[in-house]
Amino acid sequence: MKNSLETRLGFFAAIIVIAAVLILETLGSLESLKKGKNIHAFFKTAQELKEGDRVKMAGVEIGRITKIALEDSKVKVTMKLNEKSMVKTDSTATVRFAGLMGQNFVNIDFGTPGAQLADNGTVIPSAEQPDLNSLMQRIDNVASGVENLTKSFSGDKIDNILGPLTDFFKQNSGQISGSISNIHTVTTQIAEGKGTVGKLIMEDELYQSALTTVTNMQDAAADLRGTIADAKTVIADAKAGKGTVGKLLTDEALYNETTSSMKNLKEILEKVNHGQGTVGKLVNEQEFYNNAKLTLQKLDKATESLEDQGPISVMGTLFQTFY
Repeated sequence: MKNSLETRLGFFAAIIVIAAVLILETLGSLESLKKGKNIHAFFKTAQELKEGDRVKMAGVEIGRITKIALEDSKVKVTMKLNEKSMVKTDSTATVRFAGLMGQNFVNIDFGTPGAQLADNGTVIPSAEQPDLNSLMQRIDNVASGVENLTKSFSGDKIDNILGPLTDFFKQNSGQISGSISNIHTVTTQIAEGKGTVGKLIMEDELYQSALTTVTNMQDAAADLRGTIADAKTVIADAKAGKGTVGKLLTDEALYNETTSSMKNLKEILEKVNHGQGTVGKLVNEQEFYNNAKLTLQKLDKATESLEDQGPISVMGTLFQTFY
């Protein structure tokens, strides 16, 4: 191959074309020439997004941003996605940044499994997150607050706060030392099993007693559960009309007989109350009361006369009475 001027110009033109293609690919300008579908999302702020920035799903690039414009007091971001992208109609678009020095990009989640795939011109939901400037402002505010807090603790203020506490410890150092020594003695005795608390903690007999008590409580609980189960069985049998109690509760004939007996008793009491029948007359007639009273008086006089006579006279009286 001859190293002519035409050859050198050809190589130079090819290098320029390749470089231009690479630059356009990097900037995303070639996305308009590729096949795909355009979807849209509305944001409150573009957060330094630019045309040509990437659109990702789970970290995988699926398209580029082709247009950013203001519409209805919001930012309309148009994204061109490749044909194999699985963006759903309920997938959410979020503006994110790749590190502190990286470019912003639009992240789209998977959406719900049963949702319909987004078609060309679909508007998908969007979500906002604080931009880098807001985060840096918050960090700056926190740093300023910490700085102000550290400034407030000067040497004089620390002395004013800790001074009384230091004086207290100095004035009561003997009592504090004695209290600490007593606490050490008590804890040592407890560890050695001395005293009431030490015996409660260290002796195995208390543990065995507690274990026996818990076992008895468990047995009692088991018996109680058995009793409750038996009671439930009895109640179920009674509801089903089984046994004496069940028949008393559910037998319609017994209910009718009881009702009839109560009715009859009520009628008898009403007759007695009105003086009907023998019992009614005995209870209500004044003449019977007077006769009974007179008989009792005669009986009382007869017993008095018998007390005045001797045994032979009484026998003679009785003999005369019968013969």
